[in-house]
Amino acid sequence: MAINKVLVVDDSPAELSAIRNIVADTGCMVIAATNGREAVELARRESPDIIFMDIIMPEMDGYEATRRLANDPATRDIPIIFVSSKNQKADKIWGQMQGGKGYITKPFEPAQIVEHLKALG
Repeated sequence: MAINKVLVVDDSPAELSAIRNIVADTGCMVIAATNGREAVELARRESPDIIFMDIIMPEMDGYEATRRLANDPATRDIPIIFVSSKNQKADKIWGQMQGGKGYITKPFEPAQIVEHLKALG
């Protein structure tokens, strides 16, 4: 599957911009959300090829958004990669249990984002 459209979700404008720029530099179209509720709506409407999801956000956290997307037939096949400052092993395991396909710990290197795009593309 070629990755053409990427949804980036983060409530931090700086983090959102950083990931957005990394993804855009690979030639992918980027759509963005600032909370989990918006991410679920955009994922349903836009059908991105992959989602980079923060965990700690207002309105709906990344875990809840991932559960909703994983349980929705229209979005369950979209791979979700968590990008979070939560760096405990339990956080990563819990993310996987919610439906996440990968986990990047902040602060991240641009190559980590690109590697996930290549691995899933």
